[in-house]
Amino acid sequence: MRLFSSVQEVCAQTKNTEGSVFGLLRRADARTTSTGRPYYDVEIGDTSGSVGGKIWSERREAMEAAEALHIGQPVKAGFVVDDYQGTTQLQIDRLRAAGPSDEGFDPARLFGEVPDWLPDLRCRSLVFDIETVPATEIRELPPTIVKSLTEHADRREMEQSAVMGLSPYFGKVVTLAFGEGEESIDAQQVTVLAVDHPKRPSQELPDWVRLVSEAELLHCFWSLASVADVVVSFNGRGFDVPFLVGRSLVHGIDARVDLLSNRFGLRPHLDLLDVVSQRGRGPANLDVICWALGIESPKGEMDGSMVAPAYERGDLGEIAKYNRSDVRATTQVYQTVRDRVLRFRRDWA
Repeated sequence: MRLFSSVQEVCAQTKNTEGSVFGLLRRADARTTSTGRPYYDVEIGDTSGSVGGKIWSERREAMEAAEALHIGQPVKAGFVVDDYQGTTQLQIDRLRAAGPSDEGFDPARLFGEVPDWLPDLRCRSLVFDIETVPATEIRELPPTIVKSLTEHADRREMEQSAVMGLSPYFGKVVTLAFGEGEESIDAQQVTVLAVDHPKRPSQELPDWVRLVSEAELLHCFWSLASVADVVVSFNGRGFDVPFLVGRSLVHGIDARVDLLSNRFGLRPHLDLLDVVSQRGRGPANLDVICWALGIESPKGEMDGSMVAPAYERGDLGEIAKYNRSDVRATTQVYQTVRDRVLRFRRDWA
């Protein structure tokens, strides 16, 4: 049986083609037809795209595998190509976990061009946060760009440097912290991807900080997001994700997961601000929500306005600590909202 090299190649095949492919399990939902017939609705993807499929109850071993495997796990699927309303759909008859020992298994095809250590850090519930700074000096910009920047800053009554740090076209990501949202806070391991200052390299950093280039940071984020069951943020739709998309455009990197559409949907992107803001009935930033819920605020010795000056001093470690504390606080808000609100919603189960 033919082993296809990518999901994109599978989707180019005609109906009734048989084959197999490696991919990441992105969805596996147990369902029942109107006549009571059990099946699994699955989605398998890699860096080239994703494809949906069905596993019917007659394929008992494949059904059992779908139940046992977890979202984001590398798998090998055997199938027959079908279509549903003009879209390729697989009739999957074999499914199992896959790994480097399998002939033809290519981690780069599944995870992208990322460091070897990243797949071990993938999260089911990916809680993340970023910190940003200006990427260039104002004096280095063309006059017409300076004019646009100045006018925008004047309208917002902001400093030009602050505007630059908030724009993906004038700013850059210097840290991205992430952790597993399903772990208890005491056990949670938060990793921080950090971009060193080009002229003031850091001397000592905690072992939970991984130095990367900004392009590598972006590749890592999209790889992690592509295998997560849900991506969790606080105001991620308002800032973090648009910034990451913009920087990905600048670097020519694929933004592989749509985290911006369907604003009020809970998956694939759960922006906690949309859940807790109470439709603008008062301030609802992370500091306020933590205070209201009895969670230790991450806004201690540092806040967002202090990130750019700290970066210029070469204090990357302090930024990483601040970013890490934001993720830990966001995780606690997530777990509270999950247990008190989301578990009662049909669109969360």
